[in-house]
Amino acid sequence: MKAAKTMSNWDVEKIRKDFPVLSQTVNDKPLVYLDNGASSQVSQLVIDRTSKYLAEEHSNIHRGVHYLSQHATTAYEAAREKVKRFINAREAKECIFVRGTTEGINLVAYSYGRKFISEGDEILVSQMEHHSNIIPWQMVAEERRAKVVKIPMNERGELIIDEYENLLSERTKMVAVTHVSNSLGTINPVKEMITTAHKFGVPVLVDAAQSVPHFPVDVQDLDADFFVFSGHKMFGPTGSGVMYGKREWLDQMPPYQTGGGMIRTVSFEGTTFAPIPDKFEAGTPAIAAGIGLGAAIDYINAIDFDAAATYEHELLEYATERLDDIPGVNIIGTAANKASVLSFTIDGIHPHDIGTILDQQGIAIRAGHHCAQPVMQFFDVPATARASFAFYNTKEEVDKLADAVQKVIEVFA
Repeated sequence: MKAAKTMSNWDVEKIRKDFPVLSQTVNDKPLVYLDNGASSQVSQLVIDRTSKYLAEEHSNIHRGVHYLSQHATTAYEAAREKVKRFINAREAKECIFVRGTTEGINLVAYSYGRKFISEGDEILVSQMEHHSNIIPWQMVAEERRAKVVKIPMNERGELIIDEYENLLSERTKMVAVTHVSNSLGTINPVKEMITTAHKFGVPVLVDAAQSVPHFPVDVQDLDADFFVFSGHKMFGPTGSGVMYGKREWLDQMPPYQTGGGMIRTVSFEGTTFAPIPDKFEAGTPAIAAGIGLGAAIDYINAIDFDAAATYEHELLEYATERLDDIPGVNIIGTAANKASVLSFTIDGIHPHDIGTILDQQGIAIRAGHHCAQPVMQFFDVPATARASFAFYNTKEEVDKLADAVQKVIEVFA
């Protein structure tokens, strides 16, 4: 076995105490939670803040003149300000609250698409996308008689940038690309891709669901036109998420959903819409989830996020070395620049069997196509087992994973 690098000076045991779920046992074994790519765990800070809202502040927000409504509105809009600072948006109004990345991408696809995409136009979508960043564009393309064009990748799971640049043309109306692949861990060069697209006047949507939880991001530095992420993958509650968009685009786009809260005036003669962000936030929002997302950002801001990112990278390198040393294990996705995702197969063993046996050892991973069937087709596998790490995981948990994988092989020998 290759010698592992010394882990950085990160007090992981102190961090783990902030996440109560990590102290439990599963199948009489200490829980080893390695399914962060699907959903990360929630800190006690987020639990407490959400509980406080539900116990003491619960009320519908906006327009209410009574104390509880005003108090809840203040907390909810404070979360929007936290999002603005967290991703360095120019203004909080550019940060639209949604239920998660999927809803955010659908919002952009349908609102932008129906306004700016016409017959014969093209939408460039990378080959490694989650289904949530493929299907909405297919639906819009079908409706508008446009075409979805694939940005190809190589055998390492890296986008072929030369081919991407050759695909851009006057017909291109949108580029949709993931910041970090959920199935491979590849970190794509989105800043460079955005710069290239902008030379053609083409906006870019970045699926940041797997990047925001793992390293600092700056939407102004990236120059992203749209930047979408989920709260439940960044230590916050489900039902929370953000669609950031540049004001110059959002002001031109029509509402995605209609109803209460997103209007300026309504009559039977016609309706006028409120400015952003209200225009895109019809109906009563997930107030507790939004406040919880703000608390998750508070938690991330309270730790050394750069140090956390460094620690996660070292953990990924160690896990890669451990699994790569086991005969019969095949790592899927070997990009030079990766985040905390390790997908693998074992010769002759279905990933679902791997996941089941690991669960018996108290180890939670994900097994399947990870809503990335084009990736599975490219690598000619039906599915993979995926271990995905966070800054509260440990080297010892990686060792348990490697030992359990060895046991899987012994069971099927």
